[in-house]
Amino acid sequence: MNIETSLQAMVKAAVAELYQLEAADAQLQIQKTKKEFEGDLTVVTFPFVKAARKAPEVIGDEIGNFLLAQHSLVSAFNVIKGFLNLTINTAYWMEVLNVLAADEQFGHNTTGKDKLMMIEYSSPNTNKPLHLGHVRNNLLGFSIAEIQKANGWEVVKTNIVNDRGIHICKSMLAWKLFGKGETPQSSGMKGDHLVGKYYVEFDKAYKAEIKALMEQNIPEEEAKRTVPLMRQAQEMLVAWEQHDPEVYQLWETMNGWVYEGFDATYKRMGVDFDKIYYESQTYLEGKSKVEEGLEKGVFYRREDGSVWADLRSDGLDEKLLLRADGTSVYMTQDIGTAKLRYEDYPISKMVYVVGNEQNYHFQVLALLLDKVGFEWGRDLVHFSYGMVELPEGKMKSREGTVVDADDLMTEMIDTARDTARELGKLDTATDEEVEQIASMVGLGALKYFILKVDPKKNMTFNPKESIDFNGNTGPFIQYTHARIKSVLRKAQEAGIQVPEAVDTSLTISEKEKYMIQLLSTYPAVVRQAGDEFSPAVIANYIYELVKEYNQFYHDFSILKEENEALKGFRLLMSSAVAKVIRSGMALLGITVPERM
Repeated sequence: MNIETSLQAMVKAAVAELYQLEAADAQLQIQKTKKEFEGDLTVVTFPFVKAARKAPEVIGDEIGNFLLAQHSLVSAFNVIKGFLNLTINTAYWMEVLNVLAADEQFGHNTTGKDKLMMIEYSSPNTNKPLHLGHVRNNLLGFSIAEIQKANGWEVVKTNIVNDRGIHICKSMLAWKLFGKGETPQSSGMKGDHLVGKYYVEFDKAYKAEIKALMEQNIPEEEAKRTVPLMRQAQEMLVAWEQHDPEVYQLWETMNGWVYEGFDATYKRMGVDFDKIYYESQTYLEGKSKVEEGLEKGVFYRREDGSVWADLRSDGLDEKLLLRADGTSVYMTQDIGTAKLRYEDYPISKMVYVVGNEQNYHFQVLALLLDKVGFEWGRDLVHFSYGMVELPEGKMKSREGTVVDADDLMTEMIDTARDTARELGKLDTATDEEVEQIASMVGLGALKYFILKVDPKKNMTFNPKESIDFNGNTGPFIQYTHARIKSVLRKAQEAGIQVPEAVDTSLTISEKEKYMIQLLSTYPAVVRQAGDEFSPAVIANYIYELVKEYNQFYHDFSILKEENEALKGFRLLMSSAVAKVIRSGMALLGITVPERM
């Protein structure tokens, strides 16, 4: 039982005794005491005014005196208007530290819910490498999966690869026309970069053909419709759907190049998947599921042969599922992917990590999945996040102006290495340690800067700001962890043992008591992050913890403290802070160094 639950029970008993009131849970409001007031936790007394027929300040005094007389947990109180501020006995906080220090899984729900949550993220197209937008998607998806595991869910991380369609054929056609047999081996380029190069080449050639037609006085819209290059790409798509051997072989070859490139990027980024699905394998499944819905009267066919869902009674509109020529749309493919997933796993909750431009799509998908019989359909979670831009503005894949994920990670690692050297943080490190730390700090800076922002918000990623060793950044948190580890190493070298537990009667400062109180809230923070699907909740809690620890480190002596019991306490508390930093950052997919 945590402290808030204990206090709620005590206050409930107090108001029953004092005012003959059977208080509802909603009336028992317990919150952290504001920093400007004395106390640890605050009880709001306004909900009891009507039953007690007394002023909120009087109620606060009466409940405070009752708790002081009845429970050793409360050592003092004060009342500010309708707020009863309670000081919790120091011995309680010391016992919290002892429990925390002994629990290697502190903050995690290890009981399990026997339910499976599937989380889809990444969803790349095989016509270009991963870029900054994909970075935010992958980091959010991976972190959400780790957070839900910490909340007791069984989690399956999944990816749907968009490996078919006109955009894929554009890269294939450009390579066929302009590639001269170029391969990743012959060019020295990563496969995904090479294929992306030809996607850009297609766009250049396409625009050149439009310009040439317009110079012949053909209107722009007509020119776009009649461009030979686009017709060739569409013919290639038809040939692919008919399994033309030559086209299919080229498709398999170029996709193979891309997958090798993706795998290298994912590994470097530190994200992974338990199961990968491919659109080329799911779109036919979707068509069969729609046909099944048609037979059951869930969907209807129009005169031109197209198939639709009528969602007007649900407050939406009519949605196309199969075109008149029988080809599928994105919605159909998503239904097919859901069908395969439902056959593969006993899904209790499905989470799609997809940008907010797809909000309406997932409103529709939830209804359609429910209508075709998937139990989790209506309750699916579209984890809708905002776009990420650079200080210079938006990026465009077709024009080759995107920020490539590989280049970005290299730049972050190089900047981390240079910054750490300038600050003298790598002076005693070997070359191998320098590279390990630079990679850890560079990627940590990237991940933390993206994940600390409320996912729902659009954001601007500024590489220079993210690498700062001060302020709300990954490197600042990583450096604090390394600092604590340095203190613990020095203690060990001096023969000073970190105790397994501390004497609960020890007198400590208000600052130290607050540190334990902050540590004790970590399990609630993990729960909140899980409920809200928000890594930012974890990130900003860890920053607050680190900021408080650095103030403590500045104001109090640890190894030079003459009182041995107090020295042991500070070492144990420091060790506990390091453990929670390491745990919280791991939920963000960030590793923390032992030394810097």
